[in-house]
Amino acid sequence: MTIRQSLQRRPARNFARKLARRDALFEIGGGLCALSAAGSGLAAFARAAPAPVHADMVRPPRLRNGDVLGLVAPAGFIADRFGLDEIAATVRAMGLEPRFAPHLTTREGYLAGSDEERARDLMAMFADDGVHGLMAVRGGWGSARLLPHLDFAAIARRPKLFAGFSDNTALCLALARAGVVSIHGPNAAASWPPAAWDSFRQVAFEAATPTYAVAAYAGPNLGGRASPVKTFRGGRARGRLLGGNLSVLSALVGTPWLPDFDGAILFVEETNESEYRIDRMLTQLALAGILGKVAGVVFGQCTHCENPDGGYSNFTVYEVLERRLAELGVPAFQGAMIGHVAGQVSVPVGVMAEIDADAGTIRLLEAAVT
Repeated sequence: MTIRQSLQRRPARNFARKLARRDALFEIGGGLCALSAAGSGLAAFARAAPAPVHADMVRPPRLRNGDVLGLVAPAGFIADRFGLDEIAATVRAMGLEPRFAPHLTTREGYLAGSDEERARDLMAMFADDGVHGLMAVRGGWGSARLLPHLDFAAIARRPKLFAGFSDNTALCLALARAGVVSIHGPNAAASWPPAAWDSFRQVAFEAATPTYAVAAYAGPNLGGRASPVKTFRGGRARGRLLGGNLSVLSALVGTPWLPDFDGAILFVEETNESEYRIDRMLTQLALAGILGKVAGVVFGQCTHCENPDGGYSNFTVYEVLERRLAELGVPAFQGAMIGHVAGQVSVPVGVMAEIDADAGTIRLLEAAVT
């Protein structure tokens, strides 16, 4: 070997040694981090991260008249006891008996108590044999903060139906990752008009497999100019329903609590976000490889999703969705009653479904409960 060849190869050897030292330091550092976290909430990350979702999802038992419904606050609090009275009346009108978690009116900033308190409330409800299902009282922010503190393996061994939406998307997706079906539907403090109740009753009580259709236009305009179904790419697709609130979903990217979207039907909804923010979040899902995996997309309602500046300085929401979703080459439409609207439907997270993007329908292919 010549001196020149030796000099050319030396940087490669030095680089390899540096890589080896770096990897060794990462291994040592990881062990030290695990030891230092053992006495703190950080240790829960290693314990609670659910295993990847399998083909067979666990379906919890259905709700029946007279069952006890555990009411929990994974995120925001209820303002006072009168709010609890209204929730109790709603739950009893469902034919269920309410059982309140201890910290529904506790206030820690914008949260219903500390992360540990809210997590204990959830785990206690899942462990209580006298409780048959759980429902979030409201959304807000904070559900994702609970994920490291929840024992998803224990929940999967004794599954119960969990229902909620908006910020509770974090819990629904983590449960799906753990292989447990949940319901993305109204929170307990919602208004619960007949359409919302009928949908929840069919899915949670009757183990039905309804077809949800974008409502036909019934307004005064000639020719249905405001028909709410927007088809970005036509066709039919089948897959597991996975999704929820777009902001919460995109914030879980890169964490161990996001399920695999390979072959899934992605459904999303949003509220109070400008068009460019919708674009940003969809771009994040695209860059993370999620949009490239799905078999189809349903964008529900985008409530108050307009830039307050208005005018033609922005893309419209529909332009943002069409530019991002049409290029995927899979069926995609917008307009389903999913999201921050009074008559929202209850969408089981983790069950098989078929969508028809031309007709604007979602047909459940299996029940959410046993």
